[in-house]
Amino acid sequence: MQFTDTHTHLYLPEFDADQNEVINRAVSNGVTKMYLPNIDSTSIKAMNKLTQSFPENCFPMMGLHPCSVKENFEEELNIVEHELFHSSKKYFGVGECGLDLYWDKTFIKEQKIAFIRQLHWSVELSLPFIIHSRDATDECIELIESENLKSAFGIFHCFSGTIEQAKKIIDLGFYLSIGGVVTFKNGGLDKVVPQLSLNNLVLETDSPYLAPVPHRGKRNESSYINIIASKVAALKNCTIDEVANTTTENAKKLFG
Repeated sequence: MQFTDTHTHLYLPEFDADQNEVINRAVSNGVTKMYLPNIDSTSIKAMNKLTQSFPENCFPMMGLHPCSVKENFEEELNIVEHELFHSSKKYFGVGECGLDLYWDKTFIKEQKIAFIRQLHWSVELSLPFIIHSRDATDECIELIESENLKSAFGIFHCFSGTIEQAKKIIDLGFYLSIGGVVTFKNGGLDKVVPQLSLNNLVLETDSPYLAPVPHRGKRNESSYINIIASKVAALKNCTIDEVANTTTENAKKLFG
């Protein structure tokens, strides 16, 4: 079985002590491709260093995380724009970008400006747009609809919304990314995933965050994708092979 982790932050300090082992463990568990979303200007160097060390397995994306949208967000966006349009580095997606109404609503206006600007860059570059939508799924859907960009595509990362939201996202041409929350007792995805087609899903870990049960509360890592896939298979009443094959094919369509 081959898996793709569409969203993992393996370059963060949580992996400094055993980064190589974590990646090798993922590969030996069939997770051959890992896509790394950027956070802000402080994470670019570590992310690109990792992708240079594992060019066959780790693939960088470039964007500004909504929680990093502060007073200097224009400077941060200028750096993202330079990396996407003027650097020699190849990026495989624009992200992670989006809205976060969970931690701090001080810069929500600026978050929306950053969201729309990066969405347009993703369309211009024909790259998938990787959306962070914590407590803001409806708002992200509305922003995409308001821009009326027919060629926009990408992923709502760490999806944990309703079936109604899922249908809207699919209608917009986006995939739903399922992570460790699907294994949580009160995560809510046990009601939603059975109603979704595998053709609309990709998998992720969001490492080092949101580790699946039985590792909940500990550091997450990309090798745990098979735990997430196993839970999806149980909810869909299909084999884990079907989940692996379909979600990997979906990731190929997205990232090329």
